[in-house]
Amino acid sequence: MPKLGMEPIRKEALVKATIVEIGRVGSLDVTVSQIAKRAGMSPALAHHYFGSKEEMFLAAMRHVLTLYGAEVRGALAAAEGPEGRLRAVLRASFSPGNFRREAVGAWLNFWVLAQSQPQARRLLAIYQGRLRSNLLAGLRPLAGPRASEVAEGMGALIDGLYLREVLKTGAPDGKAAVRTALDYLEAALGRRIGG
Repeated sequence: MPKLGMEPIRKEALVKATIVEIGRVGSLDVTVSQIAKRAGMSPALAHHYFGSKEEMFLAAMRHVLTLYGAEVRGALAAAEGPEGRLRAVLRASFSPGNFRREAVGAWLNFWVLAQSQPQARRLLAIYQGRLRSNLLAGLRPLAGPRASEVAEGMGALIDGLYLREVLKTGAPDGKAAVRTALDYLEAALGRRIGG
């Protein structure tokens, strides 16, 4: 008989193992056996908790989005003014917790999964909507009627920096990514952003 309280611990271990394996392999071509082995349990137990590999991928995506969302909310809570809000979103997007090799690989594969899986598409749409909303809150006072256009460009740039990172070797450079995004923002606004 399983121990009470082990299910959340094992599910969390499987979610983290899924992210690591996707990042290691670089695609969704990982097996439940690989994920379970990394989590230190049997494939049968992994199937018991999630039912399918796709459900593990979705749980991993939810986990990545939850961590990202918490970091953005924390950064925004400490931000001052519209420029501070924009910097907070960028720093959270490229923080060491969010912009690490495993998470970057997972994001790439989640974008692929969203092309064919409605639940993944919905999760990705929620992320994109929240990112756009957070960017617009900072951009409206700075860009006026162009805020929506600049927010679209910044969202595309953030996603693009993740995609490019997949092709690189070594640890992702979040500070360089933030600088690139700020350079774009300053060019789009036609002025220097303080801070």
